Amino acid sequence: MRLGVFALATIFSTTILADEPPDSNTLDQDAAVIGEITLERLTIFDLSNPDENNWLYRLANRLHIVTQDKVIRKQLLFRTGDAYSSRLIDESARILRQNRYLFDAEIRPTRYENGTVDLTVVTRDVWTLNPDISVTRSGGENRTKVGLEDTNLLGRGQLFRVARTENVDRTSKSFEFADDHLGRSWVSAFLKIADNSDGKSNVLSAIRPFYALDTRWSAGGRIVDDDRRSALYVLGNEAAEYQHERDYLSAFGGWSKGLQQGWVRRWTAGIVHDENRFSPVLNPTLPAAIPADRKLVYAFLGLEVVQDQFETARNRDQIGKTEDFYLGSRLSASLGWSDESLGADREALMFSARASRGFGSLDKTALLLSMSTNGRLESGQAKNTHLTANARYYRTQSDKRLFFATIAATAGHSLDLDNPVQLGGDSGLRGYPLRYQSGDSKMLVTVEQRYFTDWYPFRLVRIGGAVFADAGRVWGRNPVGSEPYGWLSNVGFGLRFAPTRSSAAKMIHLDVAFPLGGDNSIDSVQILLESKRGF
Repeated sequence: MRLGVFALATIFSTTILADEPPDSNTLDQDAAVIGEITLERLTIFDLSNPDENNWLYRLANRLHIVTQDKVIRKQLLFRTGDAYSSRLIDESARILRQNRYLFDAEIRPTRYENGTVDLTVVTRDVWTLNPDISVTRSGGENRTKVGLEDTNLLGRGQLFRVARTENVDRTSKSFEFADDHLGRSWVSAFLKIADNSDGKSNVLSAIRPFYALDTRWSAGGRIVDDDRRSALYVLGNEAAEYQHERDYLSAFGGWSKGLQQGWVRRWTAGIVHDENRFSPVLNPTLPAAIPADRKLVYAFLGLEVVQDQFETARNRDQIGKTEDFYLGSRLSASLGWSDESLGADREALMFSARASRGFGSLDKTALLLSMSTNGRLESGQAKNTHLTANARYYRTQSDKRLFFATIAATAGHSLDLDNPVQLGGDSGLRGYPLRYQSGDSKMLVTVEQRYFTDWYPFRLVRIGGAVFADAGRVWGRNPVGSEPYGWLSNVGFGLRFAPTRSSAAKMIHLDVAFPLGGDNSIDSVQILLESKRGF
């Protein structure tokens, strides 16, 4: 009797173990085949949690349109009958997590039997129909926005937005529509129409990107019609102005052999028409500083090399959310030739290049480096050239504490008048007015001690905090005024509010900064209220 019970238990245990999926490496090695793909689409609030099971959250779930199955499935890089690939599973999850209408996404094996593995795609929606109302203060200036947006229109993954924005530069009324999967394809379409107090800004684009590492081709185009008043600044105050009209048109195509031995090589070729016209403002209130007109028309050829190396983490730049970091080597370069025979007003070699690399691991210590350059060569002389370098350092101290530091530097040469290098409260030097210093080069150093708390008011917003210090300076003469002050610095502290149920997808920063230099007109305390993508 005991032997029979033991045998029955053994058979039952073996059956259960056969059904339970092994780890991803084993599934790869066993050449498993993908069977059933189940979508588990979680709505905004988890009603099985007593803290979320109340009448308001139940109403929100009922009113919310959950993301449609087809929207999720068309972003998956695998289908039933395909060979199991942990790389494609991970990459599909990264693609899903890029969507603002999803708080998080996970793909996991749920059953494995006779060489077939079933997968479950788990996504959690957020509330996407939002009154787009915000008040932002940085650099001593306010920015207000009133509008309505839906980042997942009818559960289709489309963006619709109407808004009225007022800031130090202009008042704008705008309409936007975007669809990252036009007609179930990978074509990303975008339309923006804006009527501004100082002109207009219209954008239309349709692009099929290299959406995955193994994508073999890309193509697209972009049209920009922009007309606006622009200003040059001295110590955070407008000092000169001009009217800027821009007509921009680009079209390109790209090709690749896909992912080979952990690396991707992508070629891109296209043509660009970029015309910039400058004139005095119709009703001027400041002295005029008019840049020279530019008309660049050029064909270009580009190459990008990408290594397949990604990592996920939590509580780094976000709070309580899966974050995707790229730690591989990436190199890209592009050359183009602007010629008068194409309609340009000058002959010029257009160039751009970028390189990035990650070191270490987000689990402990990571260093992310990047460098880029762009500009043009005219008659053997470099014009409007930038060289930028950036280093971001993360040191994980615990699940709740992180030390972060960044150094960013830009060196400019023979810059166009409408393209100055600026530093101030709107570009990282939090204790100072916006656009406080202008020149041709700059450096900014920031250190932060970040804190991630368990405070989760009403299960709507996660709370974090930071103590920080910024130091920066500008080199080169401001084209319309003062010499740089040299090194400027500030210290401060702030709170971070990360919404978990809304597609706003921006973290609210409330900072108090104390400037340690500058001229006498600067307030001794700066209060900043901003929305940013991360910490």
